[in-house]
Amino acid sequence: MIASILQYEFLQNAFASGIIIGFIAPLLGVFIVVRKLSLIADALSHVTLAGIAGSLYLSQSVASLALLNPIYLGIAASVAGSLMIERLRSLYKNFEELAIPIILSAGIGFGAIFISLAQGFSSDLFGYLFGSVSAVSRQDLYVIIGIAVVVIIFLFSLYKELFVLSFDEEYAKVSGIGSKWIHVLFMIVTALVIAGSMRIVGILLVSSMMTLPVAASLQIAKGFKQAIAYSVIFGEIAVLIGLVTAYYLELAPGGTIVVSSIAILLIILLGKRIYLAFGKEQRGGVPE
Repeated sequence: MIASILQYEFLQNAFASGIIIGFIAPLLGVFIVVRKLSLIADALSHVTLAGIAGSLYLSQSVASLALLNPIYLGIAASVAGSLMIERLRSLYKNFEELAIPIILSAGIGFGAIFISLAQGFSSDLFGYLFGSVSAVSRQDLYVIIGIAVVVIIFLFSLYKELFVLSFDEEYAKVSGIGSKWIHVLFMIVTALVIAGSMRIVGILLVSSMMTLPVAASLQIAKGFKQAIAYSVIFGEIAVLIGLVTAYYLELAPGGTIVVSSIAILLIILLGKRIYLAFGKEQRGGVPE
């Protein structure tokens, strides 16, 4: 497999993209989970699907757009969806959670329309839905690298503000932190990560990459920074195991990566249970 990676460019693109996504998705996912916005990833992934399906339809209908990379329209749709969620949350101040199902439903609706206009599922669309090792181009890799740079700069520059907003939004407002524009930027960055991850993980599975490693890390982490570190580690392990499994068994990488993440979560849960049971037994054996 190492020899194949060195020989074939598409494998180099796939593994490099996977490693980057395994870093940025859980990194941002920690803030998403802590802020109780996990379902936003699902909503934006479905909006991205609509953008991808729309791009494929345009490439079939307009000759000049035949070579258009669907990832660009997918990113545009995802960013637009994130801004609409923020707008709807401000309109429904007492029912902010309504914004997510509204945008999710819109994404599914437009996605279904464009898929039917594009004459049903194609191999390209299937690859976007569940990920594809062979479909990752060098151009896709460059886009993912650019998104990773944006994510790192965003989190590094606004880490303190995001930390305060994640745990005490009222205190953040009193402290003068510009919560509104930080929310908007956070949503845009989340949209970029979701759109950039679809080539490897797949549109329908990308939200799992942002939440499952975080779910595992929260079981053992003793602080916020530790949760971030464990999330990234678990994310990278899941990506590497998933890509290797997909390569040898010729499976969709999105499915193998998500199953690997679930396996890691189950191992952590079981290990923690055994550890607690063993510790309780040890304490019970010590005389008072």
